[in-house]
Amino acid sequence: MTAPTPPAPLHGPAFGSYDSHEVAWLLSDLSGVELEAPTEEREEAIQSGGAHYAESLPVEYQPTPEYTALFHDALRASSRRLAHAVGVVTELVLAERGDKAVLVSLARAGTPIGVLMRRWASYAHGLVLPHYAVSIVRGRGIDQLALAYLAQHHRPGDVMFVDGWTGKGAISRELAAAVEEANTALGLVEGFSADLAVLADPGHCAELFGTRDDYLIPSACLNSTVSGLVSRTVLNDALITPGMYHGAKFYSELADVDVSGEFLDRVSMQFSEVADDVATTVAERRAQPAPELTWAGWKAVEAISAEHGLGDVNLVKPGVGETTRVLLRRVPWKILVRADARHELGHVLLLAEQRGVEVVEVQDLPYSCVGLIHPKFTRGATGADGTAAQ
Repeated sequence: MTAPTPPAPLHGPAFGSYDSHEVAWLLSDLSGVELEAPTEEREEAIQSGGAHYAESLPVEYQPTPEYTALFHDALRASSRRLAHAVGVVTELVLAERGDKAVLVSLARAGTPIGVLMRRWASYAHGLVLPHYAVSIVRGRGIDQLALAYLAQHHRPGDVMFVDGWTGKGAISRELAAAVEEANTALGLVEGFSADLAVLADPGHCAELFGTRDDYLIPSACLNSTVSGLVSRTVLNDALITPGMYHGAKFYSELADVDVSGEFLDRVSMQFSEVADDVATTVAERRAQPAPELTWAGWKAVEAISAEHGLGDVNLVKPGVGETTRVLLRRVPWKILVRADARHELGHVLLLAEQRGVEVVEVQDLPYSCVGLIHPKFTRGATGADGTAAQ
């Protein structure tokens, strides 16, 4: 029996709001399928073991005017810093892969970063890099059919995986194991490398990064409306059959509130302003030994999980991006905030207030903030710890 032929990629504007040349989506279009479930219902199913988080989608958060204003403020305040990080990580990738680099972003958080890196390569070097988005699911691995497509059209050694940020490093570990498995399954002599380039690496688990500072990346503030109107990826055996990529939805009905292009353009406009600083930073980084991978994020998460009696590191989501995801998609229990970082966490504090979540200041937190998912959640949970049954 021959392996299925991978389907052609999806492109905007038929799928997603990015221009067709910005990214090729190696995904299956599930736009016509009702996949959204109430947050509390999803959380109960996930924590009871009745469903995997990737089998359904959360209801898309519709930001209030106050929250939207915070997004625009954050974008204005951070665009230069973001442009610098984009330039640094792109230059490091080109030093590793050369001008035939193929950017493969991990949908969905990696996709806006992949688009920006592609733009930097064009701005700084006149390169037109291929850019794809593929799905990776914690506990389920990377989409092997997508890798089969890439292996047919590119040299696997040219591929660089791209993500937005690291938290505790779970995706880094997932990627390493999944790529090794995929290389074997696909029978590749020269296989894919699990190298991961990220914009921000506060978890200290990636060698290729733009910064290790834990600050707000505005693309983490929102969901699909800052990510090309594409949902988080879905892997549901009832919908994804052999010969199909992992799935996602295109929320074309949200076009009126889409800020994906504004995010990309505002950061790209800063490229010329940061070019000299990028060159200096890259020269300094390349003159030093490879950055140490301490996995400090994972160690911190284990300590926080033990301190708060959670018993599961997957309920601890460190860093600004992951904390925002907890507040937008999961049932949050508490938000830990480092006191000196409050001034940069306006959107986190607003979301916590809107959802009635306790914010606890912690002096020596290794991240700006950490989101704790409600432990042992059921919709009948009561009591101070939220775990007792009614």
